[in-house]
Amino acid sequence: MFIFAHLDPRKVRISIVNYTNTLPFKWAIKRDSILERIDLQEDIPSICAQKLKFGQVDLALVPVALIPELDKYFIETDYCIGADGVVDSVKLYSQVPLAEIKSITLDYQSKSSITLTKVLAKFFWNINPTYLEAKPGFEDQINEDNAAVVIGDRTFSMNGKFNYEYDLAAEWKKFTGLPFVFAAWLSTEKLPKNFIEEFNTILKYGIDHTEQAIDEIHDPAKLSKTLTLEYLTKRINYSLEEKKLTALQEFLKYIKLL
Repeated sequence: MFIFAHLDPRKVRISIVNYTNTLPFKWAIKRDSILERIDLQEDIPSICAQKLKFGQVDLALVPVALIPELDKYFIETDYCIGADGVVDSVKLYSQVPLAEIKSITLDYQSKSSITLTKVLAKFFWNINPTYLEAKPGFEDQINEDNAAVVIGDRTFSMNGKFNYEYDLAAEWKKFTGLPFVFAAWLSTEKLPKNFIEEFNTILKYGIDHTEQAIDEIHDPAKLSKTLTLEYLTKRINYSLEEKKLTALQEFLKYIKLL
């Protein structure tokens, strides 16, 4: 139990993305005794972001495009949701080539992905589409010159169904030569060092035991065990090392130019 200056003693409130890409994190957290000392909440990325922004949680795995909206922030762990090239679960789907796209419907679930789309469109693809707000069922409205950004586990059943699909992490790599950070563990008030050290160790354990985690909790309705392992070990890149921190700062610079 930790005591924060502005709050009564309580559990540390943590929001984590409820996609397959966080499976090693969730597995490790839920099997550790830390679970008794935290309030673990599973949310879509945009809700993780809102909870952190408005002080409803103390630590969250949030889309990094939230950062410009925060008065202050702290990157609390050595891990993230990132990719160094193809990620397979953040896609722009279209029936026409980029140059013929007139509008793009933006997935409401993640700010980083829709902001990355706008950065790529303006500075790399050199297109100027109209951006549309996604509503439930928007995935079925990809037709003619209306494309759509879709993220997360829903892409697993959509890949290969459209004339064109653009992997946004791969496109960013072509554009900058850098990996991409979709989400990082952030707080708006610095958390106790001993808690973060413990939490960091747990995250590392999950990543180091990804295959075991998949064996125990993967969802075969989304992906087979084999494809889940390939996705989590060949597509998702969890280490928030120096090159990714450089990429993050580069992305934040482009956001300012939009």
